[in-house]
Amino acid sequence: MRYATPADSAAAKAQAISLPISLKQSVEVCKFIRNRKYSQAIRMLEDVTNKKLAVPYTRFNRGGTGHKKGIGAGRYPIKACAYILKLLKSAHANANQKGLDMNKLTIKAIVAKQGPNVFKYGRKRGRIAKRTHIEVVVAEKK
Repeated sequence: MRYATPADSAAAKAQAISLPISLKQSVEVCKFIRNRKYSQAIRMLEDVTNKKLAVPYTRFNRGGTGHKKGIGAGRYPIKACAYILKLLKSAHANANQKGLDMNKLTIKAIVAKQGPNVFKYGRKRGRIAKRTHIEVVVAEKK
């Protein structure tokens, strides 16, 4: 699958295909950590999974999204953060393999896209399962 973000040779990439997570939650989490330092993004995602920090919902916040202290509408998308955390660690390993400086890594681009429509099997066979593609590009900050 092609990347939506063009990257030069001084960047490391990673992508995950057909993850069983919500596209809406993934979009909000990606927006939350985009253009941040790698170490800061990892810390923030771990805080979300421990429910110490809420992800602000700016685009998909209708329908009773509760307000959190200091940020407004927000939630704790634990499952989406776990998958994105795993993908970020993979991109970090790719950057290490390329010989990039680990202390200067920033998340240049992170994109969540709609995955295939897969029908659930069994008794709930009329429902469509959630699938999301996510891609990450990390690069050294100059």
